[in-house]
Amino acid sequence: MSLKHKPLLIVDGDSFAHRFYHALPKSIRRAGGGPGGLLTGVGNLLVRLWEEERPRAMLVAWDTLFVPTYRHVALESYQGGREFDADLLEQLDLAPRLVESMGFAAAKEDGYEADDFLAAAVAFEEARGGSALVASGDRDTFQLASERTTILQPQKGGGPLLRIGPDGVRERYGVDPGQVPDFIALRGDPSDKIPGARGVGAKTAASLLAQYGSLEVALAEGRFAAEAEALRLYRHVATMDRDAPLPPLDDQAPTWARAAALADEWGLGRLAGRLEAQQEAQQEAQQEAQQEAQQEAQQEAQREASSSS
Repeated sequence: MSLKHKPLLIVDGDSFAHRFYHALPKSIRRAGGGPGGLLTGVGNLLVRLWEEERPRAMLVAWDTLFVPTYRHVALESYQGGREFDADLLEQLDLAPRLVESMGFAAAKEDGYEADDFLAAAVAFEEARGGSALVASGDRDTFQLASERTTILQPQKGGGPLLRIGPDGVRERYGVDPGQVPDFIALRGDPSDKIPGARGVGAKTAASLLAQYGSLEVALAEGRFAAEAEALRLYRHVATMDRDAPLPPLDDQAPTWARAAALADEWGLGRLAGRLEAQQEAQQEAQQEAQQEAQQEAQQEAQREASSSS
């Protein structure tokens, strides 16, 4: 597959990082005793995704944890009550450095969430005529599914990532991808502390959107009159910002050796070993490609010599 037809792979860094922090042993430590499980998990994930998907480039997006986003300002309850371990925060601060050492792009900016960078990167890639893969455990990303964009979602218990397109969103939620923010506004989202409409669950939310097509039409028809402004706010909060700032997303070649050196500096030996193996495999593939190119050039020269004699 040529780079022209390879997808942009966009990863929700925080979504996976939190999973790894809670799933991997706390006995994985860096040199000097600092925590290392989350970093090991993220590093292994990116290697796996690169091997399985062979994208033209990879972007890993991160949340801003200490600067409020427009969502926190607009909705006081948004993500309220969340507390993070010091070991988790320490590794989240280091993770973008690991990403960049591997030759991939990292997006983290005050006032934005990882979700916003996912949406902006999808919009960027679709606008240039490309396709995108969005790896995330957050179902809010279902609003990004399209004919050009597929969601990669982890399964409980591990195994291959599920591939979810527009039909998969309809199967799971009963709505189109473009209706997902309206669906969240009506149903609510307990994890983000979005209240939703009183007395409305997932089935009712899907039924209302099937009937009216959108939250705005339902409100225009007189539904939820007492909650109209609140529901519009919830929809705004649930909508990913496709105008979030992005780093350059040119085609990439992984820098496994640089990442292996960083992992070794951190004392993460197993991760360093895997990255070194990736570097060796990359060098072998490059050598084979060079040999094939030389052979083709020699054969072409022989054909030209034969035709001119």
